[in-house]
Amino acid sequence: MGYQQNPESFWKSTFDDGGDATKGSYTSWLAKHPSALDNFDEMMKKAKGKDIVVFLDYDGTLSQIVEEPDQAFMTDAMRSAVHEVALCFPTAIISGRRRDKVFQFVQLKNLYYAGSHGMDISTPSGSSKYTGHKHQTITTDEKGNEVVHFRPAQEFLPKIQEIIKALSDMTKGIKGAIVEDNKFCISVHFRQVVLEEDVCILKERVENMMQAYPNFRISSGKKVMEIRPRIDWDKGRALQYLLDTLGFGTSNNVLPMYIGDDKTDEDAFKVIRRIGQGFPIVVSSTPKQTKAAYSLREPTEVMCFLIRLVKWKRSVSSSKSIA
Repeated sequence: MGYQQNPESFWKSTFDDGGDATKGSYTSWLAKHPSALDNFDEMMKKAKGKDIVVFLDYDGTLSQIVEEPDQAFMTDAMRSAVHEVALCFPTAIISGRRRDKVFQFVQLKNLYYAGSHGMDISTPSGSSKYTGHKHQTITTDEKGNEVVHFRPAQEFLPKIQEIIKALSDMTKGIKGAIVEDNKFCISVHFRQVVLEEDVCILKERVENMMQAYPNFRISSGKKVMEIRPRIDWDKGRALQYLLDTLGFGTSNNVLPMYIGDDKTDEDAFKVIRRIGQGFPIVVSSTPKQTKAAYSLREPTEVMCFLIRLVKWKRSVSSSKSIA
């Protein structure tokens, strides 16, 4: 896969599934989206001399998918692996969850957080491309340190709270339905809805209700309906914003790595495809249509990959110091 010599042909052959990915066996799917663990050495050959930046989804990537959203805890071993990665590379978590909730789960201060599918970003320094932009504001934390917030859906907050109340009232009669307030977006979970007919009723009610809110859109996830403002912003745009804040916005030497498991992560995969170099890695144990180049089966493999990445970085750094 020498895409650095011919990026366009690489991405075309890697990503253009023709919609057939879900029809074949996992083995044939794996041929198109090979294991990042099995191909680790090959990947790192492409990374030599590059600036790796690590981007991670949370649910289904750093934690297992669970019945109760508030119980999606990561293991101590995973937390340790992420901490070590962040010591070696600039690292960010881009999640659909509200940013403060993701921080409660992760409990690490040496990485960046983007919540609400990238609509709530906080960094020590903002993007130069958005200097003076109304959505990029500066505050100070409890220690007096400057913090830059980027919130492109700020003006939607009152309407989002209105929708949350309406959804909560509407779903009370459906056992197992959960409406989660993710600040700049809303998640309607139906993983715990037992009866299939209730799932259908829930989806129909949500879709009918949201017709009164044309400035919002519904997207599907794993047993969840995601409701977001109709703005030109997603996880891919958040990845680009973070690259810029880290000083890699115009760099030809940056190699972004994004690991995620859900449909919303595809926006980040597309951005890496457009950049022409980097590692979009999907987390899936079943065939699915994706723009990712590599795959990992589940969070345990993600942890193993991160551990190997840290060992690789330290071995490279050690070799340079000896030389």
